[in-house]
Amino acid sequence: MSVSLRVLDDGAWVSVNDSRQVSVSELWRLDAPEFCSCTVPDFVVENFQSVGVDGRTITATVYGQCIQCGETGVPGWIPVGRLKNGEYVDLDRENVVLPAHGGNEN
Repeated sequence: MSVSLRVLDDGAWVSVNDSRQVSVSELWRLDAPEFCSCTVPDFVVENFQSVGVDGRTITATVYGQCIQCGETGVPGWIPVGRLKNGEYVDLDRENVVLPAHGGNEN
């Protein structure tokens, strides 16, 4: 089964099967010590740059800012959802999100 993954609206949305699922302006708690020196960065997503898959996990490279220290940039491939029986399942981003090992870009 194939799934369509795209970045829409100049990086504002991740689309899964032509349905907008994840948007910018969310606050994510990242476990990303290589991004900044904060213990757990509170990362505001400003732009989705690309979307991919890592197994059944939908991942994205995102540009944003840590609201604690002000560091900006791309912290790597970040999980944004999962596929279950070909359907999108949202991740609980209120908990700490671990960066993915990689993503096969679409």
